[in-house]
Amino acid sequence: MSSDTRVWQVSADDLLMEINTSKLNFESRLENWLENDISILDKDLLVIGRQVSTDFGGSIDLLCVDSSGDTVIVELKRDKTPRDTVAQALDYASWVVDLSYERVIEIADQYLKQPFEDVFQNKFLKDLPESVNTNHKIVVVASRIDQKSERIISYLSNTYGVNINAVTFQYFKTTEGIELLTRVFLIEPEQVDSNTKNKSNFKRNRPLSLEQFSGIASNNGYDDLPLGIEKIKPLFSKISTNRSKINLFGKSSGKDLLVMSLLPNECSESKGLKFELYDQRFMNCFNLNESQLKASLPLDVQSWEYDQNDNDMKGYQGFFMAVEQLDNFVQKVSQSKT
Repeated sequence: MSSDTRVWQVSADDLLMEINTSKLNFESRLENWLENDISILDKDLLVIGRQVSTDFGGSIDLLCVDSSGDTVIVELKRDKTPRDTVAQALDYASWVVDLSYERVIEIADQYLKQPFEDVFQNKFLKDLPESVNTNHKIVVVASRIDQKSERIISYLSNTYGVNINAVTFQYFKTTEGIELLTRVFLIEPEQVDSNTKNKSNFKRNRPLSLEQFSGIASNNGYDDLPLGIEKIKPLFSKISTNRSKINLFGKSSGKDLLVMSLLPNECSESKGLKFELYDQRFMNCFNLNESQLKASLPLDVQSWEYDQNDNDMKGYQGFFMAVEQLDNFVQKVSQSKT
């Protein structure tokens, strides 16, 4: 892939004229092209963030998801060396790997300026998966990749199953002013996916099951998690899990929306079952007002926010200390649905 792509224009009298590559404003324009039409990289992608700041410093050029809900880091070379670009992309991946369901939705909502669930459904014609960011991919984009970087990327993919690839775009402009763009992958995308699947030891841990969470809660001294889930399950349109939470969804305009989470890892015999609730989302989904919502919750709940800049990602947190508190919650919310 390190060799240049060459392009010829066929004239009306069947003569060939080579079109020279051009670099004028190319790399600064390429990010805009990718953001506006990510299909030039992959039709199965949706951009959910641009210049996304990480906790480790630096910003991801483009953060995307595919139709499976997996995240994709797109990093452009710009004025960096190809090797620096690869190293930076790997550093960003170490941050992305720990992004929670809620954090991915927060990033997407802020960028898209509309509910991520709606945009995902319109793009891929299916609902957002119950778990997102189960896996992640890295794509390095440049006008040229040196041989050392090629070897590093191929080594990571072939030997360790890291889902990483490189793409070169080259820009051409004819004498008539027609602009052309070519694309070449370092490794065929299907081969990268196959390498990742074959290296099962390097796959991320899958979300915990409800049974596993029940065991964790029981070890913490709280034995009523199975009963609690059984009681509240009929209220919600969907239940999913990740490595730390049981996520509960309500229906809003026909879409599943995360409204509440249970945290078995933070349960205890003295405190009970820990929960976090997004109040605005919950009230919209269950047709409750503020006083009705508070009446359904334990008295000692505390204000809680996942993102202080997003009113949609705030609410309450607390503990259901007794089964009777869960019964009250189910009864009050159920009344609003009838």
